[in-house]
Amino acid sequence: MKTILRQAAGSLLVVGLESTELTGLERAWLKLVRPAGIILFRRNIVDAAQTRSLLADSSALCAAHAFRCVDLEGGTVDRLRDALAAMPSPQAVAAAARQPGRGGQSRAGLIREKGELVGRGVKAFGFNTTLAPVLDLALPDSAQVMGTRSASATSAGVVEYARGFLAGLRAQGVVGCGKHFPGLGGGRLDSHLETPAIRRGFRALWREDLAVYRELRGELPMVMVSHAAYPDTRGGDRPASASKYWISTVLRKRIGYRGIVFSDDLEMGGILKFMPMEEAAVEAVRAGMDLMEICHTPELILRAYEALIAEGERSAAFSRLLFALQKKNARARARLFSAGASAALPARQFEALRKRILRFGETVLKAQETQQEGQQERQPE
Repeated sequence: MKTILRQAAGSLLVVGLESTELTGLERAWLKLVRPAGIILFRRNIVDAAQTRSLLADSSALCAAHAFRCVDLEGGTVDRLRDALAAMPSPQAVAAAARQPGRGGQSRAGLIREKGELVGRGVKAFGFNTTLAPVLDLALPDSAQVMGTRSASATSAGVVEYARGFLAGLRAQGVVGCGKHFPGLGGGRLDSHLETPAIRRGFRALWREDLAVYRELRGELPMVMVSHAAYPDTRGGDRPASASKYWISTVLRKRIGYRGIVFSDDLEMGGILKFMPMEEAAVEAVRAGMDLMEICHTPELILRAYEALIAEGERSAAFSRLLFALQKKNARARARLFSAGASAALPARQFEALRKRILRFGETVLKAQETQQEGQQERQPE
């Protein structure tokens, strides 16, 4: 019984690694935990060949059809910037798409093109999932924290960007993840460090921030839940990532989302300053979370893993929940990643992809410059 409980607990975790190749210690705990997948960061990535090797070695110690995740939004969050080419930010691409192209034609195809380029890029390095697009509104409160990560200040603008981006990913067979539910647009604090208390009532959130999730609920393979709290709602001061109200009541029941619900990194201050890792992992599962991301520290990964097992041994209801999630997640992974890992790109094709991304960036930059010139011309002297 304990063996299968351990397997169920491990299958709820997506974990990070220390460096550019597996250490003996990592091999040992990966073999024990058998997580649902791996997430890599710039500290793990040198080039495509090394990254593919690291992903192959680590995924072999994970559950079947493992997630191979990377954050590639473009702009400030671009883990392949140094190893491939810099991808323009969501805000820049969305703004460029609103500018007329040659002959006054729309540039809306730029958004889908970005999704396709991101998909090709992550596949070239052996990934199958990018934790993008950002679905937060670009509101004044969060401008200093979010920067250019948010595509638009309006739900319609965010939906337009996300829909095109996701279509591009799907064309490449890459899984996307909308984030950060219920929305960080009204947050003034960085959830990597603190728990943002977003003072937006439910009506405003439902009308604006959550409209994006309602519109895209059938197009998002995964939704990432934030560590922000919304004290002017029934969620109270509890981070959304550990809130049954936000995950089970709002996202699942009211919005009707049926895909994978994924936590933001449980090592972030937004959750760990509210509760210890052991409690965070158990409470996230009780709240309705399918998968949990723990990105850096082996000790914290193992503490979460052991806490899930201990709670499963203590509570028959919790153990049943773990087993149900294990089966659900296994089915989802098999469906999403049945094709297996993509083939490595020959050097010539890799260089062609790099040049195409660079040209895409130049196109976006030129559109931005044209927009700025037009704004200057419209200003009264």
